[in-house]
Amino acid sequence: MSATTFHRALRLVTDYRLAIMLSLTLAVAAVTVEGFVGLSTLGLSLDRASTIGLIALGLTVLLIAGQIDLSGGSIMALTGITAMALQPTLGLLGAVVAALCVGALVGAVNGLLVVRFHINSLVATLATMLAVRAVAHVATGSQPISGSDPVAGAVVVQRVVGVLTLRTVVFLVLLVLLHLWLTRTVAGRNLFAVGSNVQAATGSGVRADAYLFGAFVFGGLCSGAAGVLLSLGVNTGSPVFGETIVVTVIAAVVVGGTRLEGGRGSAIGTLGGVVTFAAITTALEFQSIPAYTQQVVTGVILIALIVLDRNATRRRASISGQQAVAPGPRVRPSSA
Repeated sequence: MSATTFHRALRLVTDYRLAIMLSLTLAVAAVTVEGFVGLSTLGLSLDRASTIGLIALGLTVLLIAGQIDLSGGSIMALTGITAMALQPTLGLLGAVVAALCVGALVGAVNGLLVVRFHINSLVATLATMLAVRAVAHVATGSQPISGSDPVAGAVVVQRVVGVLTLRTVVFLVLLVLLHLWLTRTVAGRNLFAVGSNVQAATGSGVRADAYLFGAFVFGGLCSGAAGVLLSLGVNTGSPVFGETIVVTVIAAVVVGGTRLEGGRGSAIGTLGGVVTFAAITTALEFQSIPAYTQQVVTGVILIALIVLDRNATRRRASISGQQAVAPGPRVRPSSA
């Protein structure tokens, strides 16, 4: 294979990585897993993917803004515990609202650390990831706790629209709303501007700090919603929930075309990435593949995606540089 052919093939894989991965995953799963293409399996995959999907929506907004959040799994655990622990005192609805407020509060702390104290988001959210997880362990004595209303779990996992559960419907509705906000509103376009160049956006009159802070609050709220729905579904809150979910979420968002450097991404692309990893997880579990092997697969996919994303970034920079130095039209001097 010549170098030109190789680079052309690499460019195609980079540009259409979501469609390629999703098609290959569905094709392999359909062959190796009996009944995978059935509606019941589809509904099960989407229901399980909704937990990852909700956190992924928050991370999509953050990555578009040029930030990252590693605390989503810890927030999920703490909010699930909150929703279970407060049911006897506040009732089901009150406990859910309180849990969502906890998620938004942790997101606000992340935003404050990044916006006000100018701490790198990777470092800031790594710190809150560890702190929030520790709080979850201390609050429960490192033991799972049960809620007082097991009927609520049946409602969460019950099918409400065809094969779609309430959990899946919540994820899809939020995804559609986010897609419309990103593509149809001035605020959505401003978020892309902040992620592309925060100094230029600020110089254009965009309140970049407000968008960054709001993105972290939204991310915390999405992780909180994922934790609440997960814990309600099993009527259990646990400090170990979501310990390895962040890597899968990041991989799903990157598969969907959202750049780690910011300024580019979409909610619909994130849906494709979430569905891809849901199909991979379902196929591996049907084959009785251990969980740690699934994590290896996710890690390898993430590394490959980062390499492809770097290749695409260098290619775009090279094209822009060539266009910048290209000579303009030659103008012959007029004779006097």
